[in-house]
Amino acid sequence: MTPVVTVLGGGLAGCEAALQLLSRGYGVRMYEMRPGKSTGAHRTDALAELVCSNSLKSEVAETASGTLKEELDALGCRLLPIARECRVPSGGALAVDRERFSSAVSAALFAYPAFTLVREEATDIPPAPAVIATGPLTSDALAEKLARLTGAENLHFYDAIAPIVELSTVDRERAYFGGRYGRGEDYLNLPMEREEYRAFREALVSAETVVLRDFEKKELFEGCMPIEEIAKRGEDAMRFGPLRPVGLRDPATGKGAYAVVQLRRESMAGEGWNMVGFQTNLTYGAQKRVFGMIPALKNAEFLRYGVMHRNTYLNSAGSIKETFRFAGDDALYIAGQLTGVEGYVESVMSGLIAAVSLARELAGKEAAVPPSTTVTGALCRYVAGAETGFQPMNANFGLLPTAPDVGKKERKKFYHDRAVRDIMKFVSDTSYRDVAYCEGAPNSTAGRAE
Repeated sequence: MTPVVTVLGGGLAGCEAALQLLSRGYGVRMYEMRPGKSTGAHRTDALAELVCSNSLKSEVAETASGTLKEELDALGCRLLPIARECRVPSGGALAVDRERFSSAVSAALFAYPAFTLVREEATDIPPAPAVIATGPLTSDALAEKLARLTGAENLHFYDAIAPIVELSTVDRERAYFGGRYGRGEDYLNLPMEREEYRAFREALVSAETVVLRDFEKKELFEGCMPIEEIAKRGEDAMRFGPLRPVGLRDPATGKGAYAVVQLRRESMAGEGWNMVGFQTNLTYGAQKRVFGMIPALKNAEFLRYGVMHRNTYLNSAGSIKETFRFAGDDALYIAGQLTGVEGYVESVMSGLIAAVSLARELAGKEAAVPPSTTVTGALCRYVAGAETGFQPMNANFGLLPTAPDVGKKERKKFYHDRAVRDIMKFVSDTSYRDVAYCEGAPNSTAGRAE
């Protein structure tokens, strides 16, 4: 009989893990609590729903995000090729049409006859073999069990989502298409002059926010800091952050601006555009009023207002291995933002490593983790080596062993080239992409939902 692995959670990590296991001939029984029980951030019951931005960040080779994608391609990632099929124009970044992406991931899963989707909440730790990938919005009941399992207090931080604007309501006389330094025309730029920016910032820092209880104020994640919190750090904080005007000039006039708000396409149809870097905890009324002070958005209609929500992760010190396996005798693994990786692609990576590690364990193969000179391997080791004060971590070159003392551009190239070289050698040496456990290719007999 085909061994069946339980996967809790139908997000990016869970879906990547499921596809890796299915392709190796294992059955997968996935639990997803939506739509019976939703969260403070999800809007649909779709698998692989992108809750915050629709961007999977840069594909530029000599960035940590771009390097991570190259590594995942080498490791046999299943979700990245699907994302590229569903991409929308976004300059050097990989952004996707959310609905098309979710639908394509579901289709890939249900193409396997050994896949079963159960629409109910999992409130306890499943028996092994299993992968827990319930995400940063894990229900309280399961989060409590996970905290007991790891022997540590469950930690949390708060994350924020940016608004989406209807394109037809943007004042095109006060906006222009273009990428930084003339790279494409994938962003809609909304320039602001000095006094417009100052008035906007003054309104932003004094605007009404949604009141958070004391325990909810413990941590704000730096990578998704609300725009109003950035504004409070100083008059120019936004201009050195999401509103930086560098590399942008109106093609009609050749003129730069004091600050520039950027909008990024949400779907191929192009009706909705995301306010880049505008995660917020302002009340809906305050968002309408204050964001309407951006000249091009004076009469804008919002298809979605920004919201703030809890993100849960575990203090994993000593309880999670580099393979994302829980310490102990059982073949129990964890993946996604619950582990302390932060970001869409980072979550996909953890799902891949956890699933392949589980498959190797079940097949009696030796554990294998990419070397620390790769972004993947460095993130795996970061999570496993978590200590007091641990914070969720994005892909970044700062996690890698030091590079030669050269210029910034040369150093990034060194990190990239070394990582790609080492990941290719790792894949070759460990047969990491071997899927020959048994016949596992999808066929005309579909998986099923319960």
